[in-house]
Amino acid sequence: MEQSAKIRYNEIRETVEKYIDKYIEILYPESIYKSIRYSMLAGGKRLRPVIAIETASLFNVPIENVIPSACAIEMLHCQSLIHDDLPCMDNDDFRRGKPSNHKVFGEAIATLAGDALLSFAPKLIIDKTPKTVNPEILLNVLNEFFIAAGVHGIISGQVVDIESEKKQISDDTLNYLYEYKTAKLFKLAVRTGAILGNASKQELDDLTLFAQYYGHAFQIYDDILDVTSTLEELGKTPGKDEAVQKSTYVSMYGLDKAKKQALFLCDKACDILKLHNINSEILTGIVHNISEGLDKCS
Repeated sequence: MEQSAKIRYNEIRETVEKYIDKYIEILYPESIYKSIRYSMLAGGKRLRPVIAIETASLFNVPIENVIPSACAIEMLHCQSLIHDDLPCMDNDDFRRGKPSNHKVFGEAIATLAGDALLSFAPKLIIDKTPKTVNPEILLNVLNEFFIAAGVHGIISGQVVDIESEKKQISDDTLNYLYEYKTAKLFKLAVRTGAILGNASKQELDDLTLFAQYYGHAFQIYDDILDVTSTLEELGKTPGKDEAVQKSTYVSMYGLDKAKKQALFLCDKACDILKLHNINSEILTGIVHNISEGLDKCS
């Protein structure tokens, strides 16, 4: 990523951090709010909210109009991580280099914290988005959120991920898994920013296709890191995919082919940006981050 894009990315990320801290107060019962804050403020790249804000900026949307939705998307992402780490799911003791939520607060509170974020997020969109935003546009944003959050989104991806363990699956099933487990949230991010900017159908379709290519590349890269990185580098337990015999591009086709496929998808994502004159250093930069990271994997 170019230096100017890094600076802007970090500025947006810091703004997201500030608003998350502001939005999530500690109220009674304190345990649930502390659990939520623990995971929400545990660090991370804030990739999805940055993408939402950057996309909105392409349509000259003021940041105050998009920040509630951007933070809500991060809450949805965080909810999925809290639940993924539970013993009944991926059973991981670490997340972002720290003990997982359930290791600190117990399984019951961690489960409830994830549940709470699912309702906290859309309420945030409704309560904190400026009233100057067209209610119909806000309704479309909420509809996108509920699609991505539910059985037509990441829940189906998580189900297929679990059901694909210790099995031989088809290419179509693997693509479905990557689409619903990962790409759906990146699509939500770009579509939210574009909808708030009153984008045309063509613009919305172009950005959605970019997010699809990027989301699949991101997940393959994540699978590669699982077999090439340390706990310190990854922030979570490495080698988990192989340990539970998850179906991934790496397990099905090997490391070299996985790298080639991820690079191919990165090229496709960049092609979309160039073809449709989507001039964003950040969107281009996050794709290049994957390409550059793949070059370092061994």
